[in-house]
Amino acid sequence: MALMCPRPLLRYRSFAILLFAPLLLLPLPITVPTREAKCAYIIIIMAVYWCTEVIPLAVTSLMPVVFFPLLGVQSSKSFRLFSTKKGNRVLESGGSSKAATALSGNVGVCLQYLNDTNMLFVGGLIVAISVERWNLHKRIALRVLLILGVKPALLMLGFMIVTAFLSMWISNTATTAMMVPIVQAVLDQMDNTENDVTMMEQATGQTNTVIELEEKNASDPTPVQVISNGQVPDGTRSSEEKKMKKRICKGMTLCVCYAASIGGTATLTGTGPNMVLKGQMNQLYPDNNDVVNFASWFGFAFPNMILMLVLAWLWLQCSFMGFNFKKSWGCGTVRTAKEKAAYNVLKAEMKKLGPISYAEFNVLVMFALLVLLWFSRHPGFVKGWASRLFPEGEKYITDSAPAVFIALLLFILPANKPKFIGWNSSMSDTEQTEEDIKKPFLSAPLLDWNVVQRKMPWSIVLLLGGGFALADASANSGLSAWLGHQMTPLGSIPPWSIATVLSLIIAVFTECTSNVATATLFLPVFSSMATSVKIHPLYVMLPGTLSASFAFMLPVATPPNAIVFSYGHIRVLDMVRSGIVMNIIGVFCVTLAINTWGRPIFELDTFPTWANSTTNQ
Repeated sequence: MALMCPRPLLRYRSFAILLFAPLLLLPLPITVPTREAKCAYIIIIMAVYWCTEVIPLAVTSLMPVVFFPLLGVQSSKSFRLFSTKKGNRVLESGGSSKAATALSGNVGVCLQYLNDTNMLFVGGLIVAISVERWNLHKRIALRVLLILGVKPALLMLGFMIVTAFLSMWISNTATTAMMVPIVQAVLDQMDNTENDVTMMEQATGQTNTVIELEEKNASDPTPVQVISNGQVPDGTRSSEEKKMKKRICKGMTLCVCYAASIGGTATLTGTGPNMVLKGQMNQLYPDNNDVVNFASWFGFAFPNMILMLVLAWLWLQCSFMGFNFKKSWGCGTVRTAKEKAAYNVLKAEMKKLGPISYAEFNVLVMFALLVLLWFSRHPGFVKGWASRLFPEGEKYITDSAPAVFIALLLFILPANKPKFIGWNSSMSDTEQTEEDIKKPFLSAPLLDWNVVQRKMPWSIVLLLGGGFALADASANSGLSAWLGHQMTPLGSIPPWSIATVLSLIIAVFTECTSNVATATLFLPVFSSMATSVKIHPLYVMLPGTLSASFAFMLPVATPPNAIVFSYGHIRVLDMVRSGIVMNIIGVFCVTLAINTWGRPIFELDTFPTWANSTTNQ
C-alpha cells in the first residue's frame, strides 16, 4: 500500500497538536509531582499553542483559569493564610480575622485578568478610540506631512514621523491601516502625473525639463539609438523609470509598518509587550517602588525610538532611493510635477476634513490632559501631583487612575457645543427657543459604549491577563526560583553580552509568534536569570521587552507588516532583506540605550533591595 501523501496529513495538523502536546508532556507532572513541575507543564502547553496558533491566542490565555486550580498550582480566588494564638493555621478566602495574624497571601488566578496594568491598558485604549473616531489622528498626519514637504526623502521621513508619533498613543494596526491608504493615494497620483507628462512628450516630440534623466558619461562606449526627434528611446527610459517607481513604492510602504512598530515602543501604553513588562514587574517584584511608570519608561524609550527611526530612515533611503541629494532632497531645485501632485493629494485630503470641530478640540484637550497627568504623577526628580494633593497618594494612585478618569470624561463631555438659552427670549425666535428647550442640554457624548465595544481589542486584554497569571503562578509555585538556580553559571558572562544575546533571541522568536506572547513567555525567565546572577532585573527585561516589538522580517510577524504586504508592492524577500538589517539596528540601539542613559534612569548599576528581598522569600 502506498504511503499517504504528506499534504493530506496537514489537514490534521491542528488536531494533532491539540491532542498530542498535552499527552507527550504528561510524564513531567507525573514523574515529578511538584507544584513547579505542574506549573511548567501548563506553561509549556500554552507556549506550544501560542506559537502554533492552533486555537486563538486569547482562548489559550484562558487556560490558567481552568488548569492551575485543577492541578493545585494556584487558587481561582485570592486567599490569606493566618496563624492563631493556639499555633494552628486557618485558610480564609476574603474577609478578616481579628484573632489571627496574617502570614502570607495569594492573589487568585482570575484577579490577574483585570489588574492595575490591564486597567491602564483599557483606559489608554478608550482614549485612543476617541482619537480615531473623530479623525484627529488623520488631521495630525496630514498637517505634519504638509509642513515637512513632498521631496522624496522628506516625504518618507514625514510618513515615518507621523506613523511613529501616532503609534505611541493608538494601536500599531490602526495607525498603519490609516496611513497606508494615504501613502497609496500619493503614489497613485504621482504615477498618474508621470503618465500624463509622458503622453504629452510623445505628442509634442519634446522632452519636459521637469522630468530629470540620468546623465550618461561621454566616454561610455555603449551605443545609443537616436530617433528623429533626438530623444533617448522610450523603452530604455521607461524601463529605468519603472524600476525606480517600484523601489519608491517599496520604500514608502515599508517605512510605514516599520515606523509603527518602532513608535509603539516609546510609551508604556504604546504596545502590548510594554504592558507585559509593567504587569510582570508588579507581579514578580511587588515592592519595586513603581520603578516602571509612564515617565520613567518615556525617558528611556523615547530617545531610543528617535535613534531607531533615524537609522531606519537612512537604511530605507539607501536601499530603495539611493543617496542622490539632488533628487531625494531637492536641493536647489523646483518642485517637479510628481511632487506637486503629491502635495495636491495631501492638501485635498486635508480640505475634506474641514475646520477643526468642537468634538475634535475636546478630544485633543482630553488627550493632552491625560499625557500631562501621566508625566506629572510621579516624575521622579520632584514630587508629583499624586503625593502633593492626596495623602499617601504615591502609594495608592497609579497610572491607571488618570487613564480611567479621562476615559470616563469622554463618555460625559458632549460632542456638540451646548446651547445656553436665556429665560427672557425675544418673541421673534420663540419657535426656535421652544425647539431648543426640548433638546437635552448635553448632546451625544464624545464616545459611546457601542463604539468602544466594537473597536476594543479584548483579545489583547485576555492575552495580557493570561501572561500575568503565568508570571504570578511561576513565582508562587517556586518555578521561577528553580529556573534562577539553574542559570547561576551565567554569572561569569558580562551583563552586556547577556542582554545583547537575549535581545537577538527575542528579535528572531517574535517573527514567528505574537509579540505579547513572546514577552509573556520570556520575561519571567529573564527575571529569574537576573536575580540568580545578581544583576538588575530591568537590565535584561527592558531589552527583551523592546526586542519583542522588532518584528520586521515577515508579513505574518505583526499586523502592520501584513497590512503593508497586502497592497502588493513588496515581496516576502524584500521584507526579509530589509528586516534583517532593521533587527540589527534595533538590537544595537537597545544595547546602546541600556548601557548609557538607561543606567541612571533605572539605577541599573546596583542590584536593588526589592529584587533581593523577593529572591530571599
